[in-house]
Amino acid sequence: METHAIIFGIKGLKLNLNEINLFKKYKPWGIILFSRNINNLDQVRNLTNSIRVIFKDRNFPILVDQEGGRVNRFKKIINLDKYTAKHFGDIFKNKKIFYKDFNKFLKANVSILKYCGININTVPVLDLFDKDKKSVIGNRSFSRNPEIVKKLSQYLTKFYNYFGVETVIKHIPGHGCTNADSHFRLPRVKFSLDYLKKNDFKPFKNNSANLAMTAHILYEKLDSEKCATQSRYIIQDIVRKYLNFKGIIMTDDLSMKALSASLVVKAKLSLDAGCNLLLHCNGKIDEMKKLSLIVPRIDNFTYKITKKIKTNFNKFNSRIS
Repeated sequence: METHAIIFGIKGLKLNLNEINLFKKYKPWGIILFSRNINNLDQVRNLTNSIRVIFKDRNFPILVDQEGGRVNRFKKIINLDKYTAKHFGDIFKNKKIFYKDFNKFLKANVSILKYCGININTVPVLDLFDKDKKSVIGNRSFSRNPEIVKKLSQYLTKFYNYFGVETVIKHIPGHGCTNADSHFRLPRVKFSLDYLKKNDFKPFKNNSANLAMTAHILYEKLDSEKCATQSRYIIQDIVRKYLNFKGIIMTDDLSMKALSASLVVKAKLSLDAGCNLLLHCNGKIDEMKKLSLIVPRIDNFTYKITKKIKTNFNKFNSRIS
């Protein structure tokens, strides 16, 4: 079964017949789960098992967005309201307390993910903190200090990777510099390239992650017409060359209102810009069928990185958290 360059969301607590038939005919790179797909741990475990049966792949990528704080897809099961990224950034100055709390938090998440069969968590957030109360990223960020963001995100990534759980840095090249929510409208950033290099781009520089998620943001001084996800200049010259990112680039959700035009055009523009994988989260089967007709198979570059990721998944299947 050939793998296609897209990650799909699904509708409910278990696969429906339309999803099963689509996935049997057309293999996405991965499946991403949300709160609507999570009721209890055994239900999620059964769901991920059923997904892997379809693809006959024990290392098939299944993702979730489990940050802590307000982004907690397992909120029916565990309360993580206190454990925001900003909380850990704030206590980082007291190393003894920090490592005790952070390790406890990460271990809890790893244990849940491994039990449920979820092998990719779309963390860490490398966006910088903005103290503006309207900031859309807010306490999802570790800090305003790029160096603290780098240190904590690297530690988080190594912790997850040790247990065979892959991570996704986001939102490249930086979402913290805008208050607009790309779920609802296109954020516009007027900062100069020089400012961005010294601030928002800095945490992403020379990051060795295998996966990165884009920001649906228009950087007016860099590309006045296309947002980062769909800008060939930003993907190729900023993300690939300046930031030196060598992993797979996946889009943020194509369903978000920051992206205009039809769904198919959104997908094509993102691929043309240089994104390796598309992300479609809402689980609407009609939209998934439309995309399945136009999204290509993964390229050789994505295939090689995917093979590397799946090798690490062997630890996921063997190492007890």
